[in-house]
Amino acid sequence: MTTLPAPLRLNDAARARMHEDYRHLHAHPELSMQEHETAAWIERQLAELDVPHFRCGGTGVVAVLTNPETPDGPVVAFRADTDGLPIAEQTGLEYASAARSALPDGTQVPVMHGCGHDTHIVSALTALRRLHAAPQVWQGTVVFVFQPGEETAAGARAMLDDGLWDRAPRPQVLLGQHVMPLAAGSVFVTPGTAMARADSQAITFHGVQAHGSQPQASIDPILLASHVVTRLQGIVSREVDPRDMAVVTVGTFHAGVKENIIPASAEIALNVRTYSSEVRERVLGAIERIARAEAEASGAPAPTFRRLSSFPRCHNDPEHAEAVAGALRAELGEQNVTAPAPFTGSEDVGALADAIEVPMVYWFFGAFTGDDPESVPGNHHPGFAPELAPALDTGHRAALAGLLAYVGR
Repeated sequence: MTTLPAPLRLNDAARARMHEDYRHLHAHPELSMQEHETAAWIERQLAELDVPHFRCGGTGVVAVLTNPETPDGPVVAFRADTDGLPIAEQTGLEYASAARSALPDGTQVPVMHGCGHDTHIVSALTALRRLHAAPQVWQGTVVFVFQPGEETAAGARAMLDDGLWDRAPRPQVLLGQHVMPLAAGSVFVTPGTAMARADSQAITFHGVQAHGSQPQASIDPILLASHVVTRLQGIVSREVDPRDMAVVTVGTFHAGVKENIIPASAEIALNVRTYSSEVRERVLGAIERIARAEAEASGAPAPTFRRLSSFPRCHNDPEHAEAVAGALRAELGEQNVTAPAPFTGSEDVGALADAIEVPMVYWFFGAFTGDDPESVPGNHHPGFAPELAPALDTGHRAALAGLLAYVGR
């Protein structure tokens, strides 16, 4: 089924162009804040349509599509993220990525669109092309934000720091979407909290180096850090109300270079997920308290804390979420649009809306067929491979339906 006006529906040529775009982007991913070729490619597509656009935040691109017939209508923003991940692709696709690049520390890594951001770019660009070709069915202005650096939470902040909303028309609402291992044609729209806040940090513990045979001459940072790792597991179970959500994960532990040397330092890196700001502050405070107390108990100097990333809230305005969900139900079918519990994953899209205090609606769309679409390799997996045709069909239709809820005539 489809309720899209006939001029917005894809003809064979437009569909083939959409698929071609996807294959190109999937084969040429770039790491966060390094999306130089991706941004240039997007700019070429916009220039081809003569759509005004500008760079923002280094590798971000903003397109301002104003209806020439009815320019005074609503202003809506639509965000699509553009970065890939340091993953070696194992999908077996004929257009699989063979790209490699360097992390900020210089380490060479393979690169893959392992979270589907190529799907997001193409869905948004296809929606832009259809609106550009059919001014008779909509009104106002749509600001398409092609945002870099979502995976590191750096991109939204970079665009805001570069004056995004001083340079682009301020929207009445911000929309966005994300592909997930769900059935093609289905959409999740959760009112209120949609995703978790996330905070990552590294903690370095300082000790005194010594020979492994003379532990009495050392302050062992490995033992110290191990106690901290163990104690951190008690924060959620003993300091957070069971009715609240929190996750504390220690993802890395690095220390030493030789088995018979007690090293001078040890470092752990951890990630925290929470839904509320109150729980966030409680958990982060507990982590620092425990790290400092264990260092003191070991007779060690105070540890060093280094923030790695911080993802903001992802909050769907309930009233606007219902309006968008209604448009999606009309386009995709009543049974295909549901409102699940919040995800514990994180996104930085909320920063774009919160910065100017406008409502946001962010949804998830499916990309897989078969009897059990949720059993396929998911986001951030080397085998993550949205099925091209059904993924892009759902993605661009959902984008258009959401936008038409505001700018449709």
